[in-house]
Amino acid sequence: MKTWQVAELGEPKEVMRLVDVPEPEPGPGQVSVRVLAAAANFPDVLMCRGRYQVRPPLPFTPGVELCGEVVSVGADVDGIAVGQRVLGGSALPRGGFAEKALMAAETTFAAPESLDDAQAASLFVGYQTGWFGLHRRAGLRAGETLLVHAAAGGVGSAAIQLGKAVGARVIGVVGGPEKAEYARSLGVDVVVDRHREDFVEVVKAETGGRGADVVYDPVGGDTYQRSTKCIAFEGRIVVVGFAGGEIQSAALNHALVKNYSILGLHWGLYNTHDPAAVRECHEELTALADRGVVRPLVSEKLALDAVAVGVQRLADGDTVGRVVYVQ
Repeated sequence: MKTWQVAELGEPKEVMRLVDVPEPEPGPGQVSVRVLAAAANFPDVLMCRGRYQVRPPLPFTPGVELCGEVVSVGADVDGIAVGQRVLGGSALPRGGFAEKALMAAETTFAAPESLDDAQAASLFVGYQTGWFGLHRRAGLRAGETLLVHAAAGGVGSAAIQLGKAVGARVIGVVGGPEKAEYARSLGVDVVVDRHREDFVEVVKAETGGRGADVVYDPVGGDTYQRSTKCIAFEGRIVVVGFAGGEIQSAALNHALVKNYSILGLHWGLYNTHDPAAVRECHEELTALADRGVVRPLVSEKLALDAVAVGVQRLADGDTVGRVVYVQ
């Protein structure tokens, strides 16, 4: 079968190679699937660069989330049947950018019938991250103001839909007119093009000087630092990642004086520390998808041979929504 492999670390387009390998056999607690679709995520970029907290052994196949049809199941797997359409996380190093992949049974769930393959492949990482970040960590409530950075990306677009679903007013920050238009299509109340406007001033103006109740920040660096200038009293800043490339330092005296919280979110830890919560989250997301409240917006569908270019475009910040390999 054909699969993309990374045998050395670097930029995705330079280190990803399409090769032929034997089909994977599931081990205990694993299932083998025919890949129907696999969404590109920033962790795929970081793993290619060797900068992610998870570092699979070389060579590995990227593609951390996917939708697939179960081909076979390993020992100690219950509740998953051959032929079932499933979604979830891949079992690295046999990721989703391949004709067949392995999945860990504990993070494999039934795919909602209301979503097609590409949408289902995009429901796991970004939406689970958004759900835990906004609800479990930040306690976002109806009527509050949510500021979402990188609002046109996969993680940001999920946060927008989840924020709107709970009844929050959402301000989305994007880079450029195309991304601004995309954010508007997601239902953002106020769109800020960071190339033309200062999001700090917009947030203050839109909230009467109060600031944002929750900031959802997958960018980091100066974006985080500037967010502290427009955070509300008892506001919460959710640190999701550092897509901007710079890891900020938090001024704790400023958090004390302004009385706001800084919340770290490493969603993957819930799979180890509270897997029941992950399953409950999937059930909630499935219900929201079935009601049409959340729906991953797939902007591009890629053939297998175009995956490396698509992942590189994600790395360069040239994509909107979800870019998905579809077989």
